[in-house]
Amino acid sequence: MINRRTLIPIAVAIFAGGLLVGLFLRPGPPAAERTASTESSWYTCSMHPHIRQPEPGQCPICAMDLIAVDNLEPENGRGSTVTLSPHAVKLAEIVAVPVERKFVTAEIRMAGKVDFDEPGLHWVSTRVDGRLDRLYVDYVGVPVTAGDHLADLYSPQLLQGQEELLSAIASAAELDSTGYAQANVESAQEKLRRWGLSDTQVQAIEDRGRPTDHVTLLSPISGVVVQKQAVEGMYVKTGTQIYLVADLSKVWVKFDAYESDLAWLRYGQTVSFRTDAYPGKQFQGPLTFIDPVLDPLTRTVKVRVILDNPDGLLKPDMFVHGVVESRVAGEGKVLAAELTGKWISPMHPEIVKDHPGKCDVCGMALQKAETLGYTEEQEEQAPLVIPATAPLITGKRAVVYVAQGTGRYEGRQITLGPRAGDHYLVRSGLEEGERVVVRGNFKIDSALQILAKPSMMNQPEARTPEFDVPELRIRLGQLAEEYYELQQALSQDRHEPDPERAARWRTILEADLAAEPAAPARELWRGLTDRIARNSAELSATGEIEEARTAFAALSEALIEAVRRFGADSERPIYLLNCPMAFDGQGSHWLQAERPVANPYYGSRMLRCGQVEDNLAELRPSHE
Repeated sequence: MINRRTLIPIAVAIFAGGLLVGLFLRPGPPAAERTASTESSWYTCSMHPHIRQPEPGQCPICAMDLIAVDNLEPENGRGSTVTLSPHAVKLAEIVAVPVERKFVTAEIRMAGKVDFDEPGLHWVSTRVDGRLDRLYVDYVGVPVTAGDHLADLYSPQLLQGQEELLSAIASAAELDSTGYAQANVESAQEKLRRWGLSDTQVQAIEDRGRPTDHVTLLSPISGVVVQKQAVEGMYVKTGTQIYLVADLSKVWVKFDAYESDLAWLRYGQTVSFRTDAYPGKQFQGPLTFIDPVLDPLTRTVKVRVILDNPDGLLKPDMFVHGVVESRVAGEGKVLAAELTGKWISPMHPEIVKDHPGKCDVCGMALQKAETLGYTEEQEEQAPLVIPATAPLITGKRAVVYVAQGTGRYEGRQITLGPRAGDHYLVRSGLEEGERVVVRGNFKIDSALQILAKPSMMNQPEARTPEFDVPELRIRLGQLAEEYYELQQALSQDRHEPDPERAARWRTILEADLAAEPAAPARELWRGLTDRIARNSAELSATGEIEEARTAFAALSEALIEAVRRFGADSERPIYLLNCPMAFDGQGSHWLQAERPVANPYYGSRMLRCGQVEDNLAELRPSHE
């Protein structure tokens, strides 16, 4: 249910439509004929198109002069069809194009940052207790090569370990290298390696024949020192982190992909991106990771590109702007001719081979490209698409206007798939070859609203067979009669607590059904009845009229939704009314059985404030 106060831009279009309605509709008959057919002339308000009166006058809501809407064509009825004169079509600049089947390209734009390649990060930490007597790298940003000296460490443990090694070597020499003596030597060597000494350093101790009081810590990889967490003279424990060295020859680029774009992202796709640091230069890399968890605050998902960076141009924390172009095949599939028949590593999608096998990086079995969401063009039927300017989208529904012939346009509610560039995929509601309006559709919608017909702002709810439950319609008809008493009392500024009323409502709602409805209807009915019962109990328990009006608004919303979805058996009309001023401009709806407005939210203060929007009894399924 749409609150018109939240649709100000559309209201402007309605106003424009009201001013031009005389030009949009087919010219009426000559004056002599028109005089003879005054019963087919109605007057409406351009700001409140649901107001219709048989005589000229002023709008009962805003006091604007009513405008004439002549000759409402019987063929249109209450349907979403309008016929415009050739002059009106030209004036409104209406353009219609055919609905097509074709493969379209979705362009997904993303923003992101350069980050470290996590496998290329290495901590330099101490493996024994000691004291840092010298730091050769004394600031962040120093480039180092694998094996470069970083710091000198004094450690009694390392000194003792060196002495044990030299003692084991001397014993082995005295015992003429027996197996037991040699095992002691190897054990002492291995202990020093576990404490962080390289093979070269261990060999230097053996060649020197005496221990050294300081041992030099070496860089494990080539890269750049990006963190320094120690100073000279600092005492350290086993595991103290001293330096973080990053290999920047390869970097990660992390992008934020919006939730609505995930349908077109696949492992292995090529991502092109630019950075402000190098205008005009484009970088490319394969999409190697899509985060399985959505960020609830930004509604985005992190996706990753791994890129070689031999020249060091890309630096961590640089901002980048990327784009992925996906050829859309419909049903959530993406076309990729270059991957037809290929095999991809799910862990490292940059590894693509012509035949099955194992990933060169992690050893995982390769998967066929088709299992990762790709498809071949010759195997897929092109999806049904319409230009993105064709549908009028309200959040709950999408409406298009289909050209039915010269000057005749039919409004139709359709089901859209995701947007792909300048097009929407169509799931249902249109056929190939039909012509939809892509320019001037707002003006057509305004003309329909002036005629008080279903439009983008006011579409009747479609009822599917599983919600056609006769017994539920009967119960809602009974509740409607009970409801009218409440509405009339509040409109007359009367309200008394009545616990018995709440009990009657609950009895009607919770009585056993003769036949079990389908699961969707059963679940919806259970939820709506809980709301109706709770709201009716709150209204019946309070003695304050303003509190009762608040509870009545909540009760009305639940009952209106139930009647829209299930229908209601009623001998009288079920008018749906709206007061846009209720509750400090928030607006609220209610139901009435009689036509004159009787506002339950203001009562005698503004009894006639409001407008009739629909007759919900017309939604009731006909049955003998």
